[in-house]
Amino acid sequence: MPVSTSGSAKEFALDFIGRNERAFITLNDSIFYFGELGVQETRTAGLMTSLLERHGFQVQRGLSGFATSFLATYGAGEPVIAIHTEYDANPSNSQKSGVTERAEIVAGAPGHCEGHNTNAAVMITSALAIRYAMEKFGLPGTLKIFGASAEEQLLSRPYFVRDGFFDDVDLAFHDHILDEFGTDYGMMQSAAISADFTFRGESAHAAVSPWKGRDALDAVVLMDVGLAQYREHMKPTMTMHRVITKGGEQPNVIPALAACWWYFRDPTAEGARLLFERAQKIAQGAALMADCELSVDVRAAVWPVRLNQTIAEVIQRNVEAVGMPSWSETEHDFARKLQRQAKVAEIGLRPAVTPLTGPAVQIAASNDCGDVSWKVPMGRIWFPGNVPHLPFHHWSAGAALATSIAHKGGLVGAKALSGAVIDYLQDKDLVTQTKRSFAAEIGDTVYTPLLPAGQHAPADLNRALMEKFRPEMEAHYVGQEPVFAASV
Repeated sequence: MPVSTSGSAKEFALDFIGRNERAFITLNDSIFYFGELGVQETRTAGLMTSLLERHGFQVQRGLSGFATSFLATYGAGEPVIAIHTEYDANPSNSQKSGVTERAEIVAGAPGHCEGHNTNAAVMITSALAIRYAMEKFGLPGTLKIFGASAEEQLLSRPYFVRDGFFDDVDLAFHDHILDEFGTDYGMMQSAAISADFTFRGESAHAAVSPWKGRDALDAVVLMDVGLAQYREHMKPTMTMHRVITKGGEQPNVIPALAACWWYFRDPTAEGARLLFERAQKIAQGAALMADCELSVDVRAAVWPVRLNQTIAEVIQRNVEAVGMPSWSETEHDFARKLQRQAKVAEIGLRPAVTPLTGPAVQIAASNDCGDVSWKVPMGRIWFPGNVPHLPFHHWSAGAALATSIAHKGGLVGAKALSGAVIDYLQDKDLVTQTKRSFAAEIGDTVYTPLLPAGQHAPADLNRALMEKFRPEMEAHYVGQEPVFAASV
């Protein structure tokens, strides 16, 4: 079934994106320089929601208790189509855009080093293009735009699903930056549970009367040793990693409080749950040996990401119709210099769309949209806004994110995403076909959230870091508003 960019609604949407290129760039770069960490994306979410509201969306802020998450709705009736994405930065990754060596904007500050700023610009630009196409051509249906804070901590979207925000959604799209232009289907990413283990003992002078103390740090260390020994018995697909978040104040005071933060992953939700249960038992044993009390707080719990084949085929046809950006030799040269710095293959930028060849190979990394993908059929569009082979969460992956590479890649991503959504708005049979294929794909799997029923959003996460660095970062803000031309 060929898909063309010509003809009425789709042609209008693509033209809208082209005419609003400057607004897209301003939005992309603004979010890049905001550089906000998860749950603290106040300026980012504020800019996104103000744009959506200005263009006729009904906006619900503070979704599921996350102050910087939102749901924006346009239209009415069926089909109900969702687009969702993330827009948080990472700690200690401030990097000047367009510079091929390590150069911080603000020393020690957070920064975008993957491309979530461009994710956000693609989603908002697509949402506006689709919205005006719906109005001009009388397309029935409801468009729901989900702003998902704190993906880097795997946080918000399982809460959205648990709290019923996807109950009436027919299908969903996720846009994400990459160095390729295409899509995938099948099992993509792993399930994960993220949890804090806090041990409480009793302080004492470590030299004068240590026998009076109960060392909480001992419990953290014993848990670490226990899990290290357990690795021998883990299935090869399971992984776990940790940091110690509280370890005491000074050596001569026995710590009364110590804590560690662990991630537990497996390709299946059940595997992640079993690994977490084992870790809890080992933590209880550590607490018993150190004579401490233990509390466990689940920060996040996500299902593996799976992508629907029917949606992937629709996305791919639109990707191929839009085509890869035309890269300049200057852009290729910039990419090769970054690749040289990162000691990876110096191939420059990819010249062509990535074909859709078959089911994806599942990887160990996770994304908090996994729960969405088991609730409703979901597709993901990869757009070519970054340089090939660079490792995400490394300064080099932030160097292109406010350059013409991110701008060109994001614009074609917005066009292909808009085209795919419009295909569904115009073809109810395609919606039915997608739901049928989704049912066949998940088989007898019954989705139940890994997230505990009473778990609440962590409102203070990353607050201290952003309060520390934001005053210096403000001096580098873009300083102008993106203005999208509203026209039908």
